[in-house]
Amino acid sequence: MQSSLIAQRIRLLAGEKGLPVIAFVQDVAASGGYWLACAADEIVADPASIVGSIGVISAGFGFQDLIGRFGIERRVHTSGERKAMLDPFRAEQPEDVERLKRLQAEIHDDFKGWVRGRRGGRLKGDEATLFTGEFWSGKRGLELGLVDSLGELRATLQARYGARVHLPVIALRRSLWRRFGMGGGIEDFGRSTLAAIEERLFWQRFGL
Repeated sequence: MQSSLIAQRIRLLAGEKGLPVIAFVQDVAASGGYWLACAADEIVADPASIVGSIGVISAGFGFQDLIGRFGIERRVHTSGERKAMLDPFRAEQPEDVERLKRLQAEIHDDFKGWVRGRRGGRLKGDEATLFTGEFWSGKRGLELGLVDSLGELRATLQARYGARVHLPVIALRRSLWRRFGMGGGIEDFGRSTLAAIEERLFWQRFGL
């Protein structure tokens, strides 16, 4: 959802300003990252970067047996028979999985439509390959038409616009105290720890 919103904003601004948009892939542009990259008029990727993963995923755990071992009773009260769908502390229901798959299929169709609309005739691979959720190196992505060329941000822009091209760095603003390692508390530590774990799990999807 966030990739879609950002991509729409990019296209709106590109139209208003009449400016071309170039996306540079220098790490991973997969799944939502590739959705976002497709907002550009041109995609330039490092050969060793990762692109693709045009699919939808939902992952979770089932803890119903675990809590039983500790004598824990799960109590859930809802108004609406599907409100507790896929509750990780209850046994998975086939009808819930089927409903989830229908939802994923709808989002996947939107993803495929976005890639088709933005990449058009530049796509060289067959859809049976491109839209399976598989991901590739930037070099292979070029062969499949997922990117337009191979390169690196600074060298590419300097070659096009001259050595004096300005490349501003946009980063999250931090307070003066935090820049010197001051401020924050246990809440910040917990959030940063969870964020690090989540990021590690994300990279593991791509074997990195």
